Amino acid sequence: MTTTAAKAYAWRYYTLAAALVVLCALLVGRAALLQVIDTERGHAFLQRQGDMRAVRNISVPATRGVITDRNGDVLAMSTPVESIWLNPRHFETTDKAVSVLAELAGESERDFRRRVQRNSQQSFMYVARQINPERAQRVIAHRFQGVHSETEYKRFYPAADVVSQVIGFTDINDSGQEAIELAYDSVLAGSAGKKQVIKDLNGNVIREIAEIEAPKQGSDVQLALDLRLQYVAQRELAAAVAKFGAKAGSVVLIDVNTGELLAMANQPSFNPNNRSKMKIDYVRNRALTDMFEPGSTIKPLSMVAALRSGKYTPKTVVDTHPGYLRVERKVFPDPVNYGVLNVTKILAKSSQVGMSKVALDIGNEPIRRVLLDLGFGQSTYSGFPGESSGSFPIYDREPTGIETATMSFGYGFAVTPVQLASAYATLASGGIKRPVSLLKVDADIVEGERVIEEQVAKQVVNMLREVIKQGGTGTKAATELYGVAGKTGTAHKVGPGGYADSRYMALFAGLAPVDNPRIAAVVVIDEPGGDNYHGGQVAAPVFSRVVNDSLRILNVRPSNLLAENAVGGLAYAH
Repeated sequence: MTTTAAKAYAWRYYTLAAALVVLCALLVGRAALLQVIDTERGHAFLQRQGDMRAVRNISVPATRGVITDRNGDVLAMSTPVESIWLNPRHFETTDKAVSVLAELAGESERDFRRRVQRNSQQSFMYVARQINPERAQRVIAHRFQGVHSETEYKRFYPAADVVSQVIGFTDINDSGQEAIELAYDSVLAGSAGKKQVIKDLNGNVIREIAEIEAPKQGSDVQLALDLRLQYVAQRELAAAVAKFGAKAGSVVLIDVNTGELLAMANQPSFNPNNRSKMKIDYVRNRALTDMFEPGSTIKPLSMVAALRSGKYTPKTVVDTHPGYLRVERKVFPDPVNYGVLNVTKILAKSSQVGMSKVALDIGNEPIRRVLLDLGFGQSTYSGFPGESSGSFPIYDREPTGIETATMSFGYGFAVTPVQLASAYATLASGGIKRPVSLLKVDADIVEGERVIEEQVAKQVVNMLREVIKQGGTGTKAATELYGVAGKTGTAHKVGPGGYADSRYMALFAGLAPVDNPRIAAVVVIDEPGGDNYHGGQVAAPVFSRVVNDSLRILNVRPSNLLAENAVGGLAYAH
């Protein structure tokens, strides 16, 4: 090799080496500029741009709180389910994908394709919501482009139709829509959390980066309701409504010592787990929303005013001859001429004439005061959505004789089953009115208000024993194991032209055990059909079975005495 050639070769070598060194330096410098040195277009800028395209904050659903009865039995709970959705912009409408997803959505393939086409400019479209996780996993396993799943929660009601009007239900987004689910929605709902993830171009989550905010699970709600007693009440009510061809019915049980609602059954009912055949008329909790004129179940409360007046004792006699009473333009009849009855027998026979004479003697205001003190015409403040306050007359003049008489035996105003049960619970507690509670309460801290003198309350309860004995209107309310006291009622319903001749409310309100009351109960049967429509025929037997089984479940010691319970040929010893 010549000297000139060698020099040329060396020059080219050093030039190439220098170029490579410079290029490497430029590359290192550029890398440092992009990833180390914080310039306007440096590593921070690129990191932000990358994050904008791949890093996402997604919601983490919170579990809704559990609703339980007083013993901890679950009445409502949320279970995890999956919802399948797709991004129409990324979805490939292959025959296989369309076939699988259309079947999942319950649509024809043609309709599904059209729906995808209508949403082609959108980035989100539900295929199916709240499906079984295993089924969802089988769909996701196909790895169809643009198809994703997300975890949600669906409400489940283990007791189904037994407590449906009390518990209510949630919508597809797990928000409370009715009853307890609505009333305590803010307590039960909790709040969703957030987490940061990395997604690919098709929206698939590649990796979870961090939890930004933990989901706050909903708080649990414990009701005063006893599911065991609720089953009994619902069973007996459903049987009675079916037997008598009634339109509807309600049963309410209240704890005398605490004011807790131990059972609140309604018919007809519905299954909140399957609402495809649900009728809106079945949803309302009739025990708290429906009003009716209480009829003769009010007579014992009117007797409170009579005993208070000092003019009457349980043995004071009233002449009901000749079996009817004309008050102004109205005639009030009894079924037969009972003749001379004492005040106790007026209740036992449910004499309209006797009650009217007593009421006209003491006047309207004393009766009105008792009924208002017991809570009629006012909300119970239970917190239940849609609860009715009933209705009660406000006079701007002196009430007429007709108004006084009809008020004394339960007409001219309207109540709810719960209001009536609360009034009888007040009688049973010796005159102490306690707030009605949907939630379980501590018996040691429940406060009450005395609204009836203890002696008067006990006198009325003793008078109501006679209603159950032979010759009274409520013999079918007698129980196998416990002494009871109560009052029948058969109230005409109001129609378009006034009171209907053939439409009735059959009622029974009472308490048990009579010597040491634990529960007060009300049975309402709306429009029983046929010739059997009186409270003593229709409602009293339901009261008997519900109260007997409920007290036995509550482990209340049997209290029947042989002499007191020899009713209808049956006798039960201690």
